[in-house]
Amino acid sequence: MATMKLILGIESSCDETGVAIYHAERGLLAHALHTQVAMHNEYGGVVPELASRDHIRRMLPLIRLVADEAGCCLQDLNAIAYTQGPGLSGALLVGASIACSLAYSLNIPAIGIHHLEGHLLSPLLSDSTLKFPFIALLVSGGHTQLMRVDGVGKYTLLGETLDDAAGEAFDKSAKLLGLCYPGGPELAKLANQGRPGRFHLPRPMQHSGNLDFSFSGLKTAVLTLTRQHTLDEQTRADIAYATQEAIVEVLTTKSLAALKQTGLSQLVIAGGVGANQHLRAQLNEAASKSGFRVFYPDLEFCTDNGAMIAFAAVLRLQEQEMEGDYRFNVRPRWDLQQLNYSE
Repeated sequence: MATMKLILGIESSCDETGVAIYHAERGLLAHALHTQVAMHNEYGGVVPELASRDHIRRMLPLIRLVADEAGCCLQDLNAIAYTQGPGLSGALLVGASIACSLAYSLNIPAIGIHHLEGHLLSPLLSDSTLKFPFIALLVSGGHTQLMRVDGVGKYTLLGETLDDAAGEAFDKSAKLLGLCYPGGPELAKLANQGRPGRFHLPRPMQHSGNLDFSFSGLKTAVLTLTRQHTLDEQTRADIAYATQEAIVEVLTTKSLAALKQTGLSQLVIAGGVGANQHLRAQLNEAASKSGFRVFYPDLEFCTDNGAMIAFAAVLRLQEQEMEGDYRFNVRPRWDLQQLNYSE
């Protein structure tokens, strides 16, 4: 098999179309991202059919764009990686069908990548000092998980949410406060205007003795507050402040507990919530006090993107040889622990 150096990465799991070209030796050559936020904002959330149709419109122009920016042509590619799951089935099918068809025409491998693995490994895109093993806090969309990462494809689940994820708690609370989609960033922005101490919200399972999470009770508590108070601008900001404080405190406490339980000293924060500045500030403060290191993706790689998919494929190809199989299926639900590259 030819040396796998130049990889095209395609991400289409939800509401962002991401494309990137990554070189195994030279790093990220080019990447582009189209977000559907403006379109879905009219409906207050992602409409799966509209998401799929928009991926179809955007994908090929973005592929041409990144190829031009990378200074290469499609014939130079050694493999094409795409998000196989988890995600919206229709959106995943767009990326998978384009990736496999294009790979077939070029006679190169098409590689299905786990969306959360892309997020988990994304801090390595910009910081090569991160080494295995480490603890990863995955906070992406409907996922909140603590994983022990011993290598590429070697993931052990330590704890996960039993109901709503942290991202869902942000988004649902934001909706209760009348904020636009996507709610998480809007709530964080509003929280900057909030006053500490006015409201105190529950920290579900913060001291449960395990590493699992639960955020549905927090959402219910926010709902109760919105019904008990007149929602003038300051009250909305104060509730946003209390909501963010509660979510961040739980995430921080559980992450520290995972480090203590495993004896590891490196923590990776990955996924959209990883862009939250208050979470970063709290974890950085804890790291300086407790002597561990915390790693984040660059802000542009916190959201879904093609670069993390291409990069995950490069690391995977270093672990095992891949043959050109162009049959594809998508996996809207997919347990990260099911990955095993040694097989």
